[in-house]
Amino acid sequence: MVEDENGQAETSPEDARLTSLRERLKRADKLENETRPQIDSRTVIRSAGLRAAQSLVGMPFGGAVIGWVLDRLFDTAPWIMLALMFIGFAGGVMDVMKYSKGSPDRGSGK
Repeated sequence: MVEDENGQAETSPEDARLTSLRERLKRADKLENETRPQIDSRTVIRSAGLRAAQSLVGMPFGGAVIGWVLDRLFDTAPWIMLALMFIGFAGGVMDVMKYSKGSPDRGSGK
């Protein structure tokens, strides 16, 4: 920058386009903050925990129930039930792993 005789940098008048851009950015930020829903971190954590519990309990239980019915049908107790229960547990673990790799917004219903 060019300095004047007092050793201070010369300031040029502010460009109207720059002023307009700043105003538009302020309005856009304000609009974005108003429309973005505020998500409580406890809600996100609770949602993730409930989904993990649902997968790790529900899938083995569902496999055990279906296996129990098939065991009664084919008279193979308890082998089909045990196999489907372990397959359900593996599916639950895979579901939790897949869910945990996702973005944090996933629990917010987006």
